[in-house]
Amino acid sequence: MTDIPPIDREKYLAFLGTWKLDPASCKYDQGDPPKAGTYRIEEDGDMLVFHMYWMDQSGEEHSLDFRGRPDGIPHPFRGGDLADALAVTTVSDWQLDSSAYLKGKELMVASRKLSKDLKSLYVSQTVKLRKDDEPTNHAIYRRTYDA
Repeated sequence: MTDIPPIDREKYLAFLGTWKLDPASCKYDQGDPPKAGTYRIEEDGDMLVFHMYWMDQSGEEHSLDFRGRPDGIPHPFRGGDLADALAVTTVSDWQLDSSAYLKGKELMVASRKLSKDLKSLYVSQTVKLRKDDEPTNHAIYRRTYDA
């Protein structure tokens, strides 16, 4: 039996909440940047839940949700042919990463970094196609304060 490492809530608390995309900040190596979007991170027990919503350039709406235990360990994930494991890692109080794996190989890394004033979330997502081809999409999200 393996030991389950404890979760340090303090490392990810500042990431929780709703973030609104600054479309002018987008720099995409792969695909077209969205017209609008939101990113919400919340807790559910010892899991973090990521909710993403975006509107593409044609006005079509999309959403994606996933969850992971922020312990840095790849856990089984139902990603179809794209991913069979997911790891969520609290790198520091300022950085929260997730990695998607297929058959033990890391294929995608998303890194979320907080600004010092905790009002901006810098998100980069890298797809590892080949060693010499790793397109990365960058975007900045601003914290929203729901009433």
